[in-house]
Amino acid sequence: MDGFVQPVTGRGCADAVVPMERGQREVFCGLTGIIWLHRKIQDAFFLVVGSRTCAHLIQSAAGVMIFAEPRFATAIIDERDLAGLADCNDELDRVVTRLLERRPEIKLLFLVGSCPSEVIKLDLSRAAQRLSRQFMPGVRVLNYSGSGIETTFTQGEDACLASLVPILPTATTASLLVVGALAEVVEDQMRRLFAAMGVAPVAFLPPRSALDLPSVGPDTRYLLAQPFLSDTARALDERGAKRISAPFPLGVEGTTLWLTAAAEAFGVGAAALESAIAAPRERAERSLDRHRALLAGKRIFFFPDSQLELPLARFLSREMGMDLVEVGTPYLHRQHMTPELELLPEGTALVEGQDVERQLDRCRAEKPDLVVCGLGLANPLEAEGIATKWSIELLFSPTQGFDQAADLAELFARPLVRRAKLRV
Repeated sequence: MDGFVQPVTGRGCADAVVPMERGQREVFCGLTGIIWLHRKIQDAFFLVVGSRTCAHLIQSAAGVMIFAEPRFATAIIDERDLAGLADCNDELDRVVTRLLERRPEIKLLFLVGSCPSEVIKLDLSRAAQRLSRQFMPGVRVLNYSGSGIETTFTQGEDACLASLVPILPTATTASLLVVGALAEVVEDQMRRLFAAMGVAPVAFLPPRSALDLPSVGPDTRYLLAQPFLSDTARALDERGAKRISAPFPLGVEGTTLWLTAAAEAFGVGAAALESAIAAPRERAERSLDRHRALLAGKRIFFFPDSQLELPLARFLSREMGMDLVEVGTPYLHRQHMTPELELLPEGTALVEGQDVERQLDRCRAEKPDLVVCGLGLANPLEAEGIATKWSIELLFSPTQGFDQAADLAELFARPLVRRAKLRV
């Protein structure tokens, strides 16, 4: 790794005073998280209680064909409900009953709240308790909010996982819990690495099946695989679990440090750790070379959107040689982000929150080679001749771990390659 990772010479940006901006925002809502969560928990169903706009968003984002059988749907609050001609709770009970009759394979049903005022007035927590009593033990019903008011889209996953924590069984033995939705291929790779290191038992939240909920207790140590899970982490802390502080497993360096933190927490020696990770780390290092040739020296600007911005900036700066023009993040959770801040170049321009007009002005003035932003900003910036990368694509794609390091780098190289071809 010494061939391309910059040495750590101090505390980086750990002590930096980060300005906070509050103004016009441009974000997706938390309902978007359903798109990757419904793929992960294979016997769960996500029922959005919302408007036709909510239904359109989920259907469009998922790209699901009309004849498919997705594990999500929308219970639409329509004119009849708004006029008070129907009791919304009765209507919800009717929809849930029909759904479970049609889809008997469902073991876990999430009622997902949205932001229309009539939905906010509904007590979905009480509705979930009522429906759980009706359909248990076959189906458990939980609820969380996917509202886009004062949130960013990745907080939908955080709210979902936090709703699971109170129902997790109580652990009586020591274990490792990996927290955050990972693609199955990534989860399988992580399981093999932990097994090779001698760390066991290892569980993942969310699990692939609602019947395999992991146990948690005072002897549980947990690693966050995603940087936006503050509510879930707080809920786990309340159950007595202890967080392992580490950078996030993006890139070769991040994955190495993430696994190293787990090894130290479970008393794995340096030799055993090196034996387990040496080969995949070496493959990953070699795989980055072809992308580094294109990305090194390029200037990148991050709009605040997903809360992945700091780990991504660390990876692109330290492993790919990119120059960080500005790194914006919707929220800065210093307790979770200190390991990342320590690895960022000292003096990096960091911003918490969003005032989209001011950030657009700075972006245009700097003329970066690549901008990471939401879909709402991407097309206008592309029209102005600025290459962009959709931040949401980084959630849809497997990016964590050694074997995905080159795929992660390629996600940033691709827009530059496309723009170069368009200029020919």
